[in-house]
Amino acid sequence: MHKKLYFSVLIVALSMIGSACERVETEPRDWIKEDLVWDEKDRNATLAVFFLNDIYNYIPGGFNRIGTGNGDFLDAGAVDAIPSRIARSVEYYTNGFISAVNNPDPYWGNSYAGIRRVNIFLANIDRVPATAASIVTWKAEARFIRAFLYFELLKRYGGVPLIGDKIFTINDDLSLPRNTFEETVNYIVAECDAVKADLRKEPVSDNEWGRVPRGAAIALKGRTYLYAASPLFNGGGVSNNATQKALTGYPTFDAARWQKAVDAAAELIALNYYALQPVYNNVFVVKKNTEIILAKQSGNNTTIESLNAPVGYGSPTASQGLTSPTQNFVDAFTTDTGLPITDAASGYNPQNPYAARDPRLAVTVFTNGQRWLQRNVETFDGGRDRPGGNIVQTRTGYYLRKFMADFSNNTTYTNQSHNFPLFRYAETLLNYAEALNEVGRTEDAVKQVIEVRKRAGIKAGTTSRYGIPSGITQADLRTLIQNERRVELAFEEHRFWDVRRWKIAETVLNTPLFGQKIVRNTDGTLTYSKVQVGTSTFSKRLYYMPLPYDETTKNLNLVQNEGW
Repeated sequence: MHKKLYFSVLIVALSMIGSACERVETEPRDWIKEDLVWDEKDRNATLAVFFLNDIYNYIPGGFNRIGTGNGDFLDAGAVDAIPSRIARSVEYYTNGFISAVNNPDPYWGNSYAGIRRVNIFLANIDRVPATAASIVTWKAEARFIRAFLYFELLKRYGGVPLIGDKIFTINDDLSLPRNTFEETVNYIVAECDAVKADLRKEPVSDNEWGRVPRGAAIALKGRTYLYAASPLFNGGGVSNNATQKALTGYPTFDAARWQKAVDAAAELIALNYYALQPVYNNVFVVKKNTEIILAKQSGNNTTIESLNAPVGYGSPTASQGLTSPTQNFVDAFTTDTGLPITDAASGYNPQNPYAARDPRLAVTVFTNGQRWLQRNVETFDGGRDRPGGNIVQTRTGYYLRKFMADFSNNTTYTNQSHNFPLFRYAETLLNYAEALNEVGRTEDAVKQVIEVRKRAGIKAGTTSRYGIPSGITQADLRTLIQNERRVELAFEEHRFWDVRRWKIAETVLNTPLFGQKIVRNTDGTLTYSKVQVGTSTFSKRLYYMPLPYDETTKNLNLVQNEGW
């Protein structure tokens, strides 16, 4: 609903009106003048609201967004998948090709463009004769988006220049230095606290669904505190230079930072509105539900299915199979008892590898034999979905299933809701669990993980702990929570940043990448074997993204991150 289409329609309409006058064009006609947007006679604030709607476009989306054309998932840069196509830009994160001039997801220019639009909106909206209550809410929305864009910069780069409400002109000095990591965190949190009371209270009405609610501000504050308390940023930065260290994190460790993450998660839970969906996959295909706190809105479509479902499903439904989840990722799913497949008591059988697994696996990854469009998926060698030859197809024996509705018995795809989740309640519970564990409240943390596993369909077991051992240690629960986030929040652009903030990327991203080779024998039986399909590499400098080269050449006061 928040699309640039609104502006495009207006621009076309206004240019058509202008074309009726035969006079020399002395300035572009595709620009809506400020006196039109901030019309002192527009009691409905029509153009001002369109301006605000356009600001929503600067919020990051997800899905196949990395790279040109139909892109790839960011998770393909974090070992959980590889592109089915060869030599894709998302692989720069795993093959060492990334640089200050070669980063497929810099997000610097987009963020600051959005921040400027917010500042223009805030400086002018009071001129429009809308109701005072509406203006208060709109300002809060805009400030939230600005804080969100600063967080997007923070997680990539650390501290960045904070420009407040200033609208720069061509005559201003734009050579601003970076603020410290701490200053940037404090700014984001302060903005969230300042606007939360003025945002829409839950439940949000149907006609305003997708606009920023109060819970989103609390969720952003919680995520910011969680990152700030994490090992990479909480005194564990990899920079040797003192200035760079303060720009990319807190120079020293403080355990008390975890308590702020605890309190923020508890604040959101205390709203007593958000809740887990009874069925996991409903989160992604039901447009409005109580688990979604904020999602990137889009019209109903079949894009996810068309881009990512197995390639053998052709006319009348074309599927391109662009995403190949790895065996590394599939192995992260426990059995339905909650035990890792490496646990001898789990009952896992490598020759029947998808039986009795965590139910989330079946709605996250297409595996061989899974029902889809009235036939079973065939990713064995020579199967309809892995036929070989020079066509794009799975490189791992798997395709991405997540975010799709159930088309098991359909003959073709139908338009579905594909709103990308920016904040959802399951993340809040896992944030809460992580922070509780870090402050020593391990059993309280276990309760939060149990809620997530229970909804997933993991069996309670005789101890009703859903596969979590009694007396689990803080260190073991930390590992379990990290894995739980990996499977629960898969392909929602968390894993890429999680392994960095936990400072484990050097271990988990320096690894061979595996797939599944499946051979159909003459008697119809199948033989499964793990095969290497690639290698991921990671160096310490990749804990932080490089500031874009053109920004550092234009602004000599910008200190580049270490190693770039």
